[in-house]
Amino acid sequence: MSGLSSQPYKGTRDLYPADKRVQNYIFSTWHRISKLYGYEEYGASILEPLEVYAAKSGQELANEQTYSFVDRGGRTVAIRPEMTPTISRMVAARRQELAYPARLYSIANFMRYERPQRGREREFWQLNADVFGDDTVAAEAEIITMGDNIMKEFGAKPDDYVIRINNRKLINFMMAQYLGLDATQAQSMVKLLDRKNKISQQDFTDQATEIFGDQPEVGLVNLEKLLSANSMAELPAEIRDSSSVREIQELFTLLERAGVTSLKFDITLMRGLDYYTGMVFEVFDTDPENNRSLFGGGRYDGLVGLFGAEPISAVGMAPGETTMELFLTIHNLLPAVHSTTKVYVAALGDVAREATKLARELRSKNINTELDVSGRKLDKQIKTALKKDIPYILFIGEAEVASGIYTLKNTASSEEYKLNFDEVIDRINEETK
Repeated sequence: MSGLSSQPYKGTRDLYPADKRVQNYIFSTWHRISKLYGYEEYGASILEPLEVYAAKSGQELANEQTYSFVDRGGRTVAIRPEMTPTISRMVAARRQELAYPARLYSIANFMRYERPQRGREREFWQLNADVFGDDTVAAEAEIITMGDNIMKEFGAKPDDYVIRINNRKLINFMMAQYLGLDATQAQSMVKLLDRKNKISQQDFTDQATEIFGDQPEVGLVNLEKLLSANSMAELPAEIRDSSSVREIQELFTLLERAGVTSLKFDITLMRGLDYYTGMVFEVFDTDPENNRSLFGGGRYDGLVGLFGAEPISAVGMAPGETTMELFLTIHNLLPAVHSTTKVYVAALGDVAREATKLARELRSKNINTELDVSGRKLDKQIKTALKKDIPYILFIGEAEVASGIYTLKNTASSEEYKLNFDEVIDRINEETK
């Protein structure tokens, strides 16, 4: 009989220590920038009633991509595919108690049943940062500036990425007033534009023609005018003069004042989730090898009200860990992330008692220490330390116990130092801080 597979579930990945160190590097940057902007961390259950997603996230997400099941109490529940409905529910539950604007963030894992591909997995981790209770464009400016700050904190240059911006109110105006579509047609067109870059031009034209119906000629001409506009100034006059365009212009002004330069107006940016009500944005990698969306967000003012509370405005974003790691790798921005263990104590001979005491003293100085008193040969102990990518090996034998002078080896450079205990502490702290 064959044994159980050692492979993880399709679309998920196992994180061994080296992988986890990279993930923690990304997470630590997210934590630092979120707190820098005054956001407070929260947590939530990985399970929600399925209806939470069916109400506003969109039928594709709720019906086709969600891992759902009936629990033993007969309730239909889902493993969270996103965080926005959850944090909206939480805000609704404490609507009167929270101080506004409420700035909240979390770093959590999610699951969606979709086809695994490069940069997209069924289980994924992301940062969720949201501000509630700010009705002004300043909220979008802050969230986008924060996203830009994250990119720069990772070492990205302004031309490594572009932040594409649109407005769902502008989209709605275009669909009804300029393209003459009814609600059903408009929803279909939004979905089509959202996947425009994923299908051929002929498929796009064919599907657009079908959406327009019996007499598509005028609609197709007007659609082409919209798609050919590379800036707000190039939009048709009746759209260019709308209040939603002025709102985008105000956002661009605020972002430029904040030092955000990687900006582009994109009339085709839709953001597929149904709950967006205003500004939407996505951060795209400009490298041809990874020409894709890294993360995005936008305004969703109606979601809190679905939970029986007074409606409250909200703007958020959700950078993903997998796409961020891919971006850092392609742009050579991923630093060497060593083991969290700083020193490996290798015991030589019958010194287990003294080696244990030495390791305890090192830990008392906040030096992460692994101790080997297995009695193995020295070459095997060294091999273990190297394989674990531990920066230092500290050797202790009978001569070291007698003299109080230890040999400390830097595993990267192979340099060795003869040091007393205090000097060992100083050397490790200086070179691993």
